[in-house]
Amino acid sequence: MATDSTALFSVAPDASNETLITNSYETFASVSILLLDLSEDLYGKHRDIALAIHQLSELGVLLTAKLLDREAPCSG
Repeated sequence: MATDSTALFSVAPDASNETLITNSYETFASVSILLLDLSEDLYGKHRDIALAIHQLSELGVLLTAKLLDREAPCSG
């Protein structure tokens, strides 16, 4: 497998589905928190845009949480 020398980040090819889903969930959740923090300092159109992006990232959180529940349910 050839690697792209311009890529700053990569995903381990042997990462499990659970690992990929969990990291996706955590990434979406972090983006949501950052956007809420940012929106507190914004006004008008810029605040509306930040909150719209936040809403989309929250949808990503919900979707990846559902996928994680299906693929790697908690036992207990």
